[in-house]
Amino acid sequence: MNKTIYLQDLQRKDYQETWDYQTDLLQNIVDLKIENRNSKQAKITPNYFLFVEHPHVYTLGKSGDLSNLLLNEKQLEQKGAVFYKINRGGDITYHGPGQIVGYPILDLENFFTDIHKYLRFLEEVIILTIAEYGLKGERSKGETGVWLDVGTPFARKICAMGIRTSRWVTMHGFALNVNTNLGYFDHIIPCGIRGKAVTSLEAELGEKIDIETVKQKILAHFKSLFEVDKFIDL
Repeated sequence: MNKTIYLQDLQRKDYQETWDYQTDLLQNIVDLKIENRNSKQAKITPNYFLFVEHPHVYTLGKSGDLSNLLLNEKQLEQKGAVFYKINRGGDITYHGPGQIVGYPILDLENFFTDIHKYLRFLEEVIILTIAEYGLKGERSKGETGVWLDVGTPFARKICAMGIRTSRWVTMHGFALNVNTNLGYFDHIIPCGIRGKAVTSLEAELGEKIDIETVKQKILAHFKSLFEVDKFIDL
């Protein structure tokens, strides 16, 4: 079991380019796992963790409903946004500047082979991170991600999640709203859930938050929960 993770911060990067990069990393791990099954000397499979900030983009999961996008092609262009139908779970969400997107590309056979546990751990990473800012993050039954004030009329989502796995290798991940322009969420029905708002650290705390500090807190909690040996910068 290899619990070392290669860490790469892609800074601001096009969604399609990042999606292709994730896909390549996942496929390389899958290919190695297949090769290992036919070899007497199995090679260690690597793990990766990507941070990225995307230009304005809406993505729809494989089981999502296109009607949850409230803009046509011309309106998307006017908003400076693009749209992709992608291969993760979940419905529609928005990515953009001021948001921390994390893509763990892990061979779960290096950690634990339980997708439900993996998603709960991702949520816990964010719950512990925002707790450091005095916010009580919660899970909402049947709705993946991290919320505030669950069970009240003021329930609002601060972090969306959606993943894909192949042979226990993960891709896609989470999107935590830090200093995000929440107006872009007005043009979708976020995650296909009507009547619930979206929020950010900035909106909750009333000030801009240092994104690099939040990233370090996320990594610290990720390392603890997943019992990571070490992160190695790429």
